[in-house]
Amino acid sequence: MESDSSPKPSLLERISHWLMREPEDREQLIELLHGAYENSLMDADALAMIEGVLQVSEMRVGEIMIPRAQMDVIDINDAPEVFIPFVIETAHSRFPVIDKDRDDVIGILLAKDLLRHYAESDSDIRGMLRPAVFIPESKRLNVLLKEFRSNRNHIAIVVDEYGGVAGLVTIEDVLEQIVGDIEDEYDFDETEDNVIREKEDVFRVKAGTEIADFNEALGAKFSDEEFDTVGGLVVSRFGHLPKRGESVKFDGFQFSILRADSRRLHAVRVTRLAPEEDAQLPLV
Repeated sequence: MESDSSPKPSLLERISHWLMREPEDREQLIELLHGAYENSLMDADALAMIEGVLQVSEMRVGEIMIPRAQMDVIDINDAPEVFIPFVIETAHSRFPVIDKDRDDVIGILLAKDLLRHYAESDSDIRGMLRPAVFIPESKRLNVLLKEFRSNRNHIAIVVDEYGGVAGLVTIEDVLEQIVGDIEDEYDFDETEDNVIREKEDVFRVKAGTEIADFNEALGAKFSDEEFDTVGGLVVSRFGHLPKRGESVKFDGFQFSILRADSRRLHAVRVTRLAPEEDAQLPLV
């Protein structure tokens, strides 16, 4: 019996064959892609990434930007001794620098450039600034990503129709729309516990932690009748999907967002409050 020695078609060839029927619109294209996935021609990660690429081509900067009120900025009028602890606490690699007013962004400071402040006694912070890039809220994400790649810039200041600062966006924000959340220093190893004590009364918690487990670990008394996880509980208190840096106080705890993307919450820092702190305004 003669064996079949013809090479097996590659994954690309199989997908191409599946897509031979040219789709008439985006919906048909997505339907064909899902059909390819259901027929094991691509895995779930590949399908999600392709859908992310299609999504980026239609989204605009205003949909994913970090709003003005949540921007971590440095005032050029502050002494380094004042803002360096803030730089360490927020742990960003780049900071918009303003001159008193958030609408007056005069440049971008790279955290690594602050090393010169300690190496050179006569270093001038203003002289360390990189030029700020300003873009409109209406710019499409695929165009912005191309610009980020071509000019090797990683951050842009978003302005509204009147020229005022509306927020900021980073290359990471755009890439997360394609590949999902990008891991950073606040990521958990999959084998780590859901709740990790950082110091006395301060804990790092996975958003997917079940409320019952959270209660046991921190001695809390949250109900799990309406929400199963810490993430669901926290998002309900915000009333929207919060971004990194936002925080809320309720029932004796402060929940600060460590990691979140445009799709879901990933990790929070939980601080057990003293009675006098809990008596303050519920939203910080």
